[in-house]
Amino acid sequence: MAEGVYPPTEEMLNEPVPEEVQKRQKENLRKAWKTPDGWRYWTAVNNSEVGAWYTMTAFVFMLIAGVMALLMRLQLWVPENDLISADMFNQLFTMHGSAMMFLFAVPMFEAISILILPAFLGARDMPFPRLSAYGYWAFLIGGIFVIGSILFSAAPKAGWFMYPPLATIELGIGSDIWLLGLSFIEIASIAAAVELIVGALKCRPPGMRVNVMPLYAWYVLVVGGMILFAFPPLIAGDFLFELERSFDWPFFDHTRGGDPMLWQHLFWIFGHPEVYIIFLPSIAIAAMIVPTVARRPILGYSWIVLSAVGTGFLSFGLWVHHMYTTGLPNISLGFFSAASEAVVIPTGIQLFAFVATLIAGRVKMTLPMLWIAGALAIFTAGGLTGVMVAVAPFDWQVHDTYFIVAHLHYTLFGGMVFPVIAGVYYFFPFFRKKMLSERLGRWAFWLIFTGFNVTFLPMHLTGLLGMPRRVYTYPGGLGIDWLNQISTVGAFVIAAGFAIFAWDIVRPKKDQPQIARNPWGGGTLEWSHEIPETKWGVRSIPHITTRYPLWDQPKLVERMDAGRYYLPDAEEGYRETIVTSVIDARPIQVQRVTGPAYITIMAAAFTGGAFIFPTFHLYTPAIICAAFAVVSIIYWLWTTTARPPEKDMKDVGLGLSLPTYAAGPQAVGWWAVWITMLGDATAFASLVFGVFFYWTSNTAFPPPGAEHASGLFVALATAAFALSWALTRGARSLNRAGRVGLARAALAAAPLLTLSGMGGFILSVLDLDPTSHVYPAMMWALMVWVVAHGIAGTIMQLYCLAGSLFGKLTPRYDADLWNVTLFWHFLGLTALVTGAMIGLVPRMM
Repeated sequence: MAEGVYPPTEEMLNEPVPEEVQKRQKENLRKAWKTPDGWRYWTAVNNSEVGAWYTMTAFVFMLIAGVMALLMRLQLWVPENDLISADMFNQLFTMHGSAMMFLFAVPMFEAISILILPAFLGARDMPFPRLSAYGYWAFLIGGIFVIGSILFSAAPKAGWFMYPPLATIELGIGSDIWLLGLSFIEIASIAAAVELIVGALKCRPPGMRVNVMPLYAWYVLVVGGMILFAFPPLIAGDFLFELERSFDWPFFDHTRGGDPMLWQHLFWIFGHPEVYIIFLPSIAIAAMIVPTVARRPILGYSWIVLSAVGTGFLSFGLWVHHMYTTGLPNISLGFFSAASEAVVIPTGIQLFAFVATLIAGRVKMTLPMLWIAGALAIFTAGGLTGVMVAVAPFDWQVHDTYFIVAHLHYTLFGGMVFPVIAGVYYFFPFFRKKMLSERLGRWAFWLIFTGFNVTFLPMHLTGLLGMPRRVYTYPGGLGIDWLNQISTVGAFVIAAGFAIFAWDIVRPKKDQPQIARNPWGGGTLEWSHEIPETKWGVRSIPHITTRYPLWDQPKLVERMDAGRYYLPDAEEGYRETIVTSVIDARPIQVQRVTGPAYITIMAAAFTGGAFIFPTFHLYTPAIICAAFAVVSIIYWLWTTTARPPEKDMKDVGLGLSLPTYAAGPQAVGWWAVWITMLGDATAFASLVFGVFFYWTSNTAFPPPGAEHASGLFVALATAAFALSWALTRGARSLNRAGRVGLARAALAAAPLLTLSGMGGFILSVLDLDPTSHVYPAMMWALMVWVVAHGIAGTIMQLYCLAGSLFGKLTPRYDADLWNVTLFWHFLGLTALVTGAMIGLVPRMM
């Protein structure tokens, strides 16, 4: 519990801080937050460093994907061209789409958010800096593995959507590279989403209630939640896909009861929300730029928040938008067509709110606003064609033609690329303390804007004239030769614009004068950062009561700089930030965040090996890498997280003292586990969905006379998991009550029950042949899922037991046991549902 005065009084804020005290505090902060030098620089975990690496890496992947697009356009320059073979063209368009979606669009949002969200919130850093660093290194390793495959002509070539059976029967390792490499990257994306959600919920400055926080933070919450519920179905699909590729389990083979339509459902449950996962962060950037250039607060703040939430919610009801030509019932088409039209409403509300703010304000047409204006024009055009393809009869005519290519790029360029570039020009002075060139920026804008329309506007007509997408050549005399040539010229104009933009970013700026603070005159907290740049985030964490504190709270920056707010010092030498309550942002804890370490790089490298080696069917090295990854992560957690502090309370300034340790719902770690397990439960629900999908789409599921899993073993396994959950839950209560011996006994017995439960599930399906039919294959898949989670649960139980034996976990300091118990709540439910799906439901079908 916090002790002392809150909120601070005006007299307390006006009390001067002696110069010698300020000097000592700054020196302590500088030492605590120092970035390593030399080779150790790459061990940095500061959001300022990791965010910059992440952003530049995603940008490089985007440029590589752009080069692939140029090669495709050269191939389509004239009919019957032989510049590129059909096989290489298939690899190029597959990798172009995959890189743009998985290596640029979503990672760029997370990269920018890691970089700037703490500044928006007046926080020192994100709550789990090493998790951010781990996510970055995983992204880098996975991205190089996937995109580098094209250099060896081993890239996937079944399209970025990887439809079976084409992708499942593809020879070579291309499909495996896509499945395993991108699954690795998806884990990095989910890790970043967890970090961002917890940061926005728990690391806001004191006083910043949810109805006061910047719109960017709201968009981070919405998009982070969408990632949690959109990516897991794809992970579940990848899981089934790789089991078919590696072990011939027939999930998508119709000759053995499988159905390739399941992949389409799982993929597009991810794929269409991803369009809005890409679009909403760009709207968030616009939401920060528009009030600044209008010189007034945003109009319709509450409506924008509700519309963002509504857009995220409705986006999950649109996935069949991509499946109109697959033979679904007309009633389904009508429902999803209506949902596709309905999502325009919340999207339009957000755009109209921005336009109204500009009309009501005194607009100065800055360079970032020029890019936002271009985005609005292009996205509106893409939205109009989106309304057209949302109507099923029209979609039947243009499906898989270049009309769809044009619509997709108008939506993504206008909804993502232009706003992100606007954000780079707007926020560059924040993180580099220099300005980008106004002249080069305008050259880049007009080249990209003009080149984009020259490239993609003709594609609408190319598609209406019948040119199918994803073809490497076409015959002459169809009336589309000149349209393709125009599009190719436009593509190189776009490339010239991006070359100028890239040069503007990387050109030397040593001779450029340092900018003044807040060059755009913004009203949000990121512009309170000191010049010259420091690595501690904010000099002192402020008390915030308004949405635009730099405009509305007099003397705010002066008081922050003087250390008159919270945590002005780092006298113990630790990196610290304040954790607040979710709704009203009352200060509840001083969070000690982790510093530089090699262990995040090692953990990411070993995790990468666990995913990459199976691509080449090298399972022994994969298992070894997985074991070392687990060891690395355990070492990381053991040495730096939830350790008993040297003192229970810390004076944070302004007469307030806060605890230095928290457990349960008060702790950021508990929230991270809760959020992660929501995503995990979504992936498991997708597997359960697969069982009922096969049941409703196939009259022979289960096939007549099929052998079922052993009911006895299923019942015993489920009971063992239930008892293990009860012992884990009981251990938490016993430990908190001071009955440490009994708690240790429970933690020692629980892993034995877990192992028994895992053995029971394995024995229950041993007599079923997963290669013979999709029914036994699904039973095996559910078993593999619960056993894999059982292994994780066993490790966690043993971790808590070791923590109790070695003094890391005590009756007072029991955050680890709270977090593990929360994991086991989900695992216990997973085991119960798995038992029902394996042992009970098939007998009732």
